[in-house]
Amino acid sequence: MEMNHVLIVEDDKEIREGVEIYLKSQGYEVYQAADGREGLEVIEREDIHLAIVDVMMPRMDGITMVVRLREKHDFPVIMLSAKSEEVDKIMGLNIGADDYVTKPFTPMELLARVNSQLRRYRKFAEKLNEKEASANVHVIGGLEINEDTVEAAVDGEPVKLTPIEYKILLLLMKSPGRVFSAEEIYERVWNERAITTDTIMVHIRNIREKIEINPKEPKYLKVVWGVGYKIEKQA
Repeated sequence: MEMNHVLIVEDDKEIREGVEIYLKSQGYEVYQAADGREGLEVIEREDIHLAIVDVMMPRMDGITMVVRLREKHDFPVIMLSAKSEEVDKIMGLNIGADDYVTKPFTPMELLARVNSQLRRYRKFAEKLNEKEASANVHVIGGLEINEDTVEAAVDGEPVKLTPIEYKILLLLMKSPGRVFSAEEIYERVWNERAITTDTIMVHIRNIREKIEINPKEPKYLKVVWGVGYKIEKQA
């Protein structure tokens, strides 16, 4: 498993070094910064997975630093503060911190927070990756089309489409509710200028026969008279 990089931003050198020793003993790689400005420089330079940031610091305080880092980064941030009211207020302002620890704290308490935030973030990142992977599957009601496997299904039953039918259906399903003219469908699917669009009507009829329970009263593939065709959004 890769080593997690933790940044500790704290103007008190003793606290900084104490936290570093403890985190290193638990297998973390640790970076240090003495104020917010230094902290942001480290983040630009290194691949940081979690930051522990003190609220009160000279040159640039922790709040300003976190607001700045949130413009570009979404890794977890744990705030350190001498007063719990101060942090309650900060967390209430929702500057983008994930957790806080009040001083004085035990190394065990801080480590538990670090572990739990990294665990949550890892799960969140995995979910995000799954979402991206499933971005190639388009589902509208019981109708489903999968770009990776080039397959379509209705209510879980596979539907056999010709390559052209597949391309037309995919185009419409990627923009549910949007009306495409026959010319636009032709040009997008065949990648050439539409001279005649009669073939589109035939393909639409064939797709309907395959995906609609009652092609005469279609649920999915609708004609907008005089304009074109669309896949109806489903509630």
